[in-house]
Amino acid sequence: MLRGIDVSSYQSTFDTDGLSFVFIKATEGRSYVNPRLTAQTKRARDGGCVVGFYHFLWPGNLTAQAEYFVSKAPEKTGDLLAVDWETTGEGTRASNAEKDRFIREVKRLRPHHKVMLYTNRDFWLNVDTTSYAGDGLWIADYVTAGKPRIKADWTIHQYTDRPLDKNVADFGSKDALHEWATP
Repeated sequence: MLRGIDVSSYQSTFDTDGLSFVFIKATEGRSYVNPRLTAQTKRARDGGCVVGFYHFLWPGNLTAQAEYFVSKAPEKTGDLLAVDWETTGEGTRASNAEKDRFIREVKRLRPHHKVMLYTNRDFWLNVDTTSYAGDGLWIADYVTAGKPRIKADWTIHQYTDRPLDKNVADFGSKDALHEWATP
């Protein structure tokens, strides 16, 4: 398995040593852009990592959110895209249909990129009713790396958030991940 991290504006810096991939929060809703997006993207690319970008999904205006996300997330061959589907700071969440529509719209807008679903184990088991994860499931479950407690196939497993979000990808090499990510 490959090691990686995901970061947001809370991480002013990070080390790419030993990492194969980095996911960076790009946007949220229809108005937020990570102020460190450019610097974090450069750091991940300079470190030789496969780079992914994610959007924190809010309910409503899915087409506008998808358009906003792809307008702000850098576009380079082999970049990965993901939607972060969980409870918002206001205690709301996008519905299953909204989550599915958002993934499909991002895939339509960026047809040459893999688009994944990030969600936690509770959402996957108790909220999700469609099991639609686009091109891959990125599951958060804070247990042994690579052993999430779900029956579905997964692509990336976030196994801890201490001291930052750490992940493993179910690929034998960085080349295999890059090949999967590149159409």
